[in-house]
Amino acid sequence: MNEKTKTAGEQDTDNHDSKVTGAEALLKCLIEEGVDTIFGYPGGAIMPVYDKLLDYSDRLRHILTRHEQGAAHAAQAYAMVTGRAGVCFATSGPGATNLVTGIANAFLDSVPVVFITAQVTSGLIGTDAFQETDILGISMPVTKWNAQVKKAQDIPDAIARAFYIARSGRPGPVLVDISKDAQFENLSYSYRKCTYIRSYNPVIPLHRRDIESAAVMINHSEKPLILAGHGVILSGATDELRTLAEKGGIPVAATLLGLPAFPQRHRLFAGMLGMHGNYAPNVLTNKADLIVAVGMRFDDRVTGNLKKYAPDARIIHIEIDKAEINKNVRVDLEINNDAREALAALIPLVRESSREKWIREFRILDRVEYEKVIRPETEPTEGEIRMGEVVKTVSDITEGDAVIVTDVGQHQMAVARYYRFSGKSTFVTSGGMGTMGFGLPASLGAASGNPGKPVVAFIGDGGFQMTLQEMGTIMQYRIPVKIILLNNSFLGMVRQWQEMFFNGRYASTEMANPDFVVLAGAYGISAARVTRREELRQAAGAMLAAEGPFLMEVAISREANILPMVEPGASVSEVTLTYR
Repeated sequence: MNEKTKTAGEQDTDNHDSKVTGAEALLKCLIEEGVDTIFGYPGGAIMPVYDKLLDYSDRLRHILTRHEQGAAHAAQAYAMVTGRAGVCFATSGPGATNLVTGIANAFLDSVPVVFITAQVTSGLIGTDAFQETDILGISMPVTKWNAQVKKAQDIPDAIARAFYIARSGRPGPVLVDISKDAQFENLSYSYRKCTYIRSYNPVIPLHRRDIESAAVMINHSEKPLILAGHGVILSGATDELRTLAEKGGIPVAATLLGLPAFPQRHRLFAGMLGMHGNYAPNVLTNKADLIVAVGMRFDDRVTGNLKKYAPDARIIHIEIDKAEINKNVRVDLEINNDAREALAALIPLVRESSREKWIREFRILDRVEYEKVIRPETEPTEGEIRMGEVVKTVSDITEGDAVIVTDVGQHQMAVARYYRFSGKSTFVTSGGMGTMGFGLPASLGAASGNPGKPVVAFIGDGGFQMTLQEMGTIMQYRIPVKIILLNNSFLGMVRQWQEMFFNGRYASTEMANPDFVVLAGAYGISAARVTRREELRQAAGAMLAAEGPFLMEVAISREANILPMVEPGASVSEVTLTYR
C-alpha cells in the first residue's frame, strides 16, 4: 500500500480503534460499503472469514454456489441488476483459479465486482505450498487492480481502495488476496471510504470546446447515426440519450449490451449492430455521414472489416476509457468523458430536426428484413418450433419488462433480436468473452439482486450442461428464476458455422442429452416440456405465473440458423439475409 489514499474523516465507522481479527475486519468493511449479499465457496485458507461470517448472518447474506465460476458469474449479474458492486469469495489455489473466467467476463463487460480470495500463510508464499497459486499474476491482465494483503492492519485500506476502483471511471473487477495469518491477526479497526488515489484519476473534466464541436458536426450532418453501448447504461445516461435522439431526429442503433439503453418500440430505434444484428443499421452504417458512438468500444463483431467500415462518416466517440478511443477505429473527435455528463452538455447545443428522409431509409430496409427473416422466425405456421417465436412469446407476455438473462450461442442472438426491451428492462449476458455456462449462475445472481421483477433465463442445452450444478444453488435458496431451456441437441452456433464454412461437417457438435425435466425434478424444481407450437404460449404463461423456480424445456428446430449474418472478413454492409 504505497500510494496515499485521501479519505473523508466523517466517514469513519463507530468501531474506531476496536480490536477485531482480520477476518472480522473484512466483513465490517463490506458492510460499510453497503454490501448485503456475497456469492462464494469456502475452503481451507478462507475458513477464518467463513467462521466470522456466521456472526454477521443478519447483515450479510451468503449464497453458496456449487462452483467458484458460478459464484463469479452470479456476482457479476447481481452487480448488473443492482448497479452496486458484486462481491465474491473463494479460497486459495484452485478456488482462486476457478474464478478467472468469471473475472475476465466482468472485465470485458465493465462490471464492478470485488473478488476476495484467500492465500496460504504469508511465510509459505512462494514455496509452492499446498493450494498456493499466484492469483495476482494470473488475474492481473483481467482486473482493474489487484493487491495482496499479508497484515491484518492493511485489510481496511485494501478493501476501501478495491470498492473505489471497481465502481469509479469505467467500472470493472478488482481482486484482494488475503493471507490466512492476516485473517487471524488482531488489529485496531477503523474504516474510511476511499475517495481519492493519487495516481488514479477516473473523473475527467468536460472540455466545453469538444462538446461545441460535436454539436456543430451533428447540426451539419444529413445522415447521423448514434451507436449506443453498455456505457450508456453504466453511466445512467438512457434519458439523455433519448432526449438527444428525439431532438436531433437521429436513429439509434445498439450493441449487444447496449440494447436496453433505448426503448425498442421507439420510432428512432434502428436495431442491433453487428454480426447477427439488424439489416438496416448494418447496411446504413456505411451510408451515414456522421457516427456518434457513445459508451461502446468498436469491437470486431460491430465493425466487421475495418478497412470497409463507415467510409463516408466522420466519427465522434464519447467514451470514459481513453484506451478505447482510436484503438480500433480512428475517430474525428474524441470526448473522453462520462456519457451522461457529455450528453447532458451536448443536448442544448443540438438543433431540433426531423431527418425524416434519413429515417425512412431505415424503415424500408426494416420491411425487407421482416419479410425475409423476422416473420418466418417469429410467426411460423408449420415445421419445428423456432427460437425466435419462443423469445417473442415471452416478450409479449412480459411486455418487454423483465430481467432477461442469456447464455451464449444462437439463443443469445435470438433473444437480442426478438425480445423487445422496453427501456425499463435489464439485459444480463456475456458480451466480450462470450462465455458458455454464464446463463444459469447469472440468473440466480440476477434474481438475488432484483426480487421485484421476473427473471427469465434463456439457455441452450450446451451451455446449460456446463454449469448445471447451480441448479443445486437455486434449489437450496428457492431462487425464483424461470429457465427456458432451448434444446436442439446441438452446439447450435458452432454447428451453424460448420454448415456455412466447413461444408456441413458436424465435428463434435451433436449432443446426447439427459431428460432435463427429470433432472429438474431431482433438484425439486418444477418443470415442463414443450414439443408442439400450440402448447407454447400457455406453457410460457404458466411458467411465468408459477411460484418459485421453474424450468421449461422447448424442443426447437435442430438445424435452424441465426440470420442476418455478417460473415467474417466482410463489411457490415454486406450482411446477408439468407443462406443456401
